[in-house]
Amino acid sequence: MKRLVKQLSLSFSILTLMPLSAGAANKIESSGQYDWTAVMDAIILVESEGNPRAVSGNSVGAMQITPILVRECNNILKARGSKKQYSLNDRYDVGKSKEMFLLIQSHYNKTNNVEKAIRSWNGGPNYTMKSTNRYYQKVMRRMK
Repeated sequence: MKRLVKQLSLSFSILTLMPLSAGAANKIESSGQYDWTAVMDAIILVESEGNPRAVSGNSVGAMQITPILVRECNNILKARGSKKQYSLNDRYDVGKSKEMFLLIQSHYNKTNNVEKAIRSWNGGPNYTMKSTNRYYQKVMRRMK
């Protein structure tokens, strides 16, 4: 048990010290909109315990990103006139996963509402309070 706790602590430390990849994430974070670091870190712990190679069905990576979310990010980028596109393999890259999270928030959560961010990450943009309540509580516990 102690070894597992040490491994998880080490994984969490490494993830929180990793710089974000250049690109959309840096632009969004540096624009002063909102610092999503604590939310992203908590989601990573809930989704994968910090494992960037985690796989659960179609969801993969530290943030358990689906192919549908990658496609949505690419649609948002295209609509914004960007030539950047994400691949399915980018889901395994923690920095690019965080970029995708930030891109989704900038598009669907313009008010930077933390509860909306957490619930929509689990249930999509049309989530229901009931179906996302357990997930929301888990993420909030990890943020404290």
